[in-house]
Amino acid sequence: MPITRSSLNLKKISLIRNPCEFPYFCWFFSIRSKTTLTQYESDAPIPDQIFKSAAQMGSYKSGDSTFYSLIENYANSCDFRTLFQVFDRMKRERRVFIEKNFIVVFRAYGKAHIPEKAIELFGRMVDEFQCRRTVRSFNSVLNVVIQEGLFHRALEFYDYVVGGKAGISPNVLSFNLIIKAMCKLGLVDRAIEVFREMPAQKCEPDVFTYCTLMDGLCKEDRIDEAVLLLDEMQIEGCFPSSVTFNVLINGLCKKGDMARVTKLVDNMFLKGCVPNEVTYNTIINGLCLKGKLDNAVSLLERMVASKCVPNDITYGTLINGLVKQGKSVDGVCLLSSLEERGHHGNEYVYSALVSGLFKEGKSEEAMGLWKKMVEKGCQPNVVVYSALTDGLCRDGKLDEAKEILCEMVNKGCTPNAFTYSSLIKGFFKTGNSQKAIQLWKEMAKNNCMPNEICYSVLINGLCEDGKLREALMVWTHMLGHGLRPDVVAYSSMIHGLCNAGSVELGLRLFNEMLCQESDSQPDVVTYNILLRALCKQNSISRAIDLLNSMLDQGCDPDLVTCNIFLSTLSEKLNPPQDGREFLDELVVRLHKRQRIVGAAKIIEVMLQKFLPPKASTWERVILELCKPKKVRAIIDRCWNSLFF
Repeated sequence: MPITRSSLNLKKISLIRNPCEFPYFCWFFSIRSKTTLTQYESDAPIPDQIFKSAAQMGSYKSGDSTFYSLIENYANSCDFRTLFQVFDRMKRERRVFIEKNFIVVFRAYGKAHIPEKAIELFGRMVDEFQCRRTVRSFNSVLNVVIQEGLFHRALEFYDYVVGGKAGISPNVLSFNLIIKAMCKLGLVDRAIEVFREMPAQKCEPDVFTYCTLMDGLCKEDRIDEAVLLLDEMQIEGCFPSSVTFNVLINGLCKKGDMARVTKLVDNMFLKGCVPNEVTYNTIINGLCLKGKLDNAVSLLERMVASKCVPNDITYGTLINGLVKQGKSVDGVCLLSSLEERGHHGNEYVYSALVSGLFKEGKSEEAMGLWKKMVEKGCQPNVVVYSALTDGLCRDGKLDEAKEILCEMVNKGCTPNAFTYSSLIKGFFKTGNSQKAIQLWKEMAKNNCMPNEICYSVLINGLCEDGKLREALMVWTHMLGHGLRPDVVAYSSMIHGLCNAGSVELGLRLFNEMLCQESDSQPDVVTYNILLRALCKQNSISRAIDLLNSMLDQGCDPDLVTCNIFLSTLSEKLNPPQDGREFLDELVVRLHKRQRIVGAAKIIEVMLQKFLPPKASTWERVILELCKPKKVRAIIDRCWNSLFF
């Protein structure tokens, strides 16, 4: 019989009749047998056999690298208890700790979302483990803290290390991380100061430094400074990347300055930076926000021609833009054509289309799209369910909406505050306040915490139903839970108080609004409620004072405001007035405050009411609208339209 490789291997194994004659095999087989049966349940994390038998194995010797491998393995599995047993053994055996050991542990702490442990271990490195700390371990900990969103803690840690006796000087990565933390906190000016200090620390800013600072400036609406930074970085010999341009393009698109986006894209090509998917998606989104859907579609075609493959974000942005422009049917057609090409709409695309179709009064098309989505195997989530529920409520189909809510719960999808608020609003709208209140109680029973919107809907519904006392109780309950009323809640309460004849209490609540945050400041609806109430009481002088306050607060009157005063002047005064002089004076006052758009709207109302403005008033507004800068801006917008 010929001797083969396999027969030789069998002979070798047969020679080992008693594995325990060899300590390594004894340990190996015992561990393997225990592992198979108990999955390490009763074994010590680091068996002593592996160390005790090391001297008898000949070729094997436990050294520092063995411990380093164990540290890395336990860190990757986030087994910190066993990891520190390895650390303790290394200390007992006076093994050498290297910085890399700690860096892998810091990363593990980041993975486990316990950054404070990383900071604590960093502080123990020198005294307890005799390991010298460098900027590498410092950056590792700093990155872990920032990744957890603890930006204030990151600043404290940075100041403690750099400003202390640690002997660590920050490098470019350190500066990039701390600038990022400052920008996230809105401390952009402080970030600029740190940026300017970098050359003194013998650190030249890189492209990431500039990008981070530009992004912070753009988010603070300081676009011009961000663009100047682009020029500066090129002068300093730091060449911008596609990411750099994308940051600036995104900032300009959010501001709606598409003309400057055009110039920036030209500059991008000149610098050899090719637009990528992010660039195209950002510009398409900016065009959609401006309502330039035709230009957005043209840019999509250019994107494909440039061999840049559109993704789900591209198509989702276009569909969402169509919905916002009231062209949901076109959005459905676009989705169908995309699905034919192999693209599939996600839950958010479907929810936007369903909501848009309902808002446009196309309930049958919305339900058809819903059925089509389910048939294609796209499982609806809470966003889609909520959009469908809201649409059915808008259409007055409350019973069907309630069925959708039950189906949603049965399929294990938990309704959110928006789902319940849509149903509550729908029941109030149909005059069924009892069911609305019952649904509110059901919401609390299902552990769905109401937010400010839910409270606003309930307060508005109760006030509209004449249940002021109940509305006041809900108001008190809302404040007791630490929630801040928004402008809808305030306006609803003021409306309820005015309808009940308590105009003074309504004015007191209005004065409270003036001291609140921006989202709780009175809007034109709030002012109109109070103006109507005051005029109804024949308090015309007080209504005029409130109108002056409205103008001072930067809130422009609308058609409702004009109608309130026109009806008051014609019905309450003797002799009656047509209101022409009143509206003409209102236009002049808006013009003096440089509120030309508001003044133009009042002139539009005057023309609709056949109350022509004075020639001098016409002249004021026309001259303002035709100023060279404004004409230039219109021409730029025209060129922008041609480009895109």
